[in-house]
Amino acid sequence: MTPMISKAFVALAALALLTACHAGEPWVEVEGKRFYVEIADDDQTRARGLMFRDEMADNRGMLFIFRQEAPRSFWMRNTRIPLDIIYLDRDLRVVSIVHNARPCRSRSGRCPSYPSEGPAMYVLEVNAGQAEALGLEKGDVLTVGNLTLP
Repeated sequence: MTPMISKAFVALAALALLTACHAGEPWVEVEGKRFYVEIADDDQTRARGLMFRDEMADNRGMLFIFRQEAPRSFWMRNTRIPLDIIYLDRDLRVVSIVHNARPCRSRSGRCPSYPSEGPAMYVLEVNAGQAEALGLEKGDVLTVGNLTLP
């Protein structure tokens, strides 16, 4: 192979690997940006959430799935990275957004609570600043892929 063809081949192979990394992963699309999400759909994974993580890629997040709509409230105890908390109803319509929820490292266990402004069935957490940067607003509808919702 000539050096030019070799570089092109390596670039294409790298692109194929990067694309394959996301194949089959669940995702949520917010205002045209796709976030590949971890799913928290049982008590244990919902309780742990994104605790104890030092960073999260800009195209990553966590989707919390509940069996029914209800008022929800999240907190940031033992969460090390600031997050946007996006509450969604059963139709994936934004109920409310908590912008830039700050980490809480309280020894007493007292951390602020961030309640939804209405009943929510799903909660999306992404890095702080993403919701504002994308212009996400109450009433917007998100899209999901590679997962079946209740």
